[in-house]
Amino acid sequence: IRIAMAVATGAVLATAPLSAQDDYETTRIAEGVYQFRWVGHNGMFVTTDAGVVAFDPINVEAAKAFASEIQRIAPGSPLVSIVYSHSDADHSTGANVLMDAMGQQGVPIIAHENASAPIRARGSSAQPEPTVTFTDKLSFEVGGRWIELYYLGPSHTDNIAVAFIPDAGVAFSVDFVSLDRMGYQELPGWRFPEFFDAVSGLLGIPFETMVFGHGPPGDRAAIHRQIAYYDDLTTAVRESVADGLSEDQAARRIRLDQYADWDRYEDWFPMNVRAVYRWVAAGAG
Repeated sequence: IRIAMAVATGAVLATAPLSAQDDYETTRIAEGVYQFRWVGHNGMFVTTDAGVVAFDPINVEAAKAFASEIQRIAPGSPLVSIVYSHSDADHSTGANVLMDAMGQQGVPIIAHENASAPIRARGSSAQPEPTVTFTDKLSFEVGGRWIELYYLGPSHTDNIAVAFIPDAGVAFSVDFVSLDRMGYQELPGWRFPEFFDAVSGLLGIPFETMVFGHGPPGDRAAIHRQIAYYDDLTTAVRESVADGLSEDQAARRIRLDQYADWDRYEDWFPMNVRAVYRWVAAGAG
């Protein structure tokens, strides 16, 4: 495993190529800000003079590798806090393992207040409940670096926290946006129409680089493209509903060829159509 340096080339953020057989890799995004990838999921960590803040331990197995990468890059630095992006188990499991691997206990776990209930209901010892929660915005300082957490409203869940590191211009958003990629399958858990406001709300955060929960990082233009995609998709679905097409017909006929080169277009685009069709056909859109 080695570190790849993120290199900004104009408006496009590129990373050095890494060995395809690696289960995980760490990419330097900015000074003291690193993306940690485990298979198809990303976490992030920030180093400071007082220690390290980790975002999304992902899962039990990933958390062990996450800890080893933190210790390799910031040897001797304690784990100051863990931030959950949201309550989904595939992103926020393994906090106890991360603490244990760092030789610590009782590290504060921060999340949006709505994340507590689904995590408590899940009842998994591998996914401890947050110990610090916030409602709309939380700002805290660690070792001279400020970290801001924003809640932009319901999107993929009702508890996604978007992190922002002001001195690095780096944000971290998970699941409801990504770099030139379709929404996940039939958009499970997506809240319409609040979702659209949440995506647009990202532009109110003065980030330059965005680390996503899946895939490579992007820039502000990537968010503009996501907004355009969902606008175009919604318009096409509304036209199909107005024309009397069924869900199956709409899923077969709607094509947005300007997005055909996006990741998972062939597999997930018809599923995205179905999800938006159900919302529009129900009279809510």
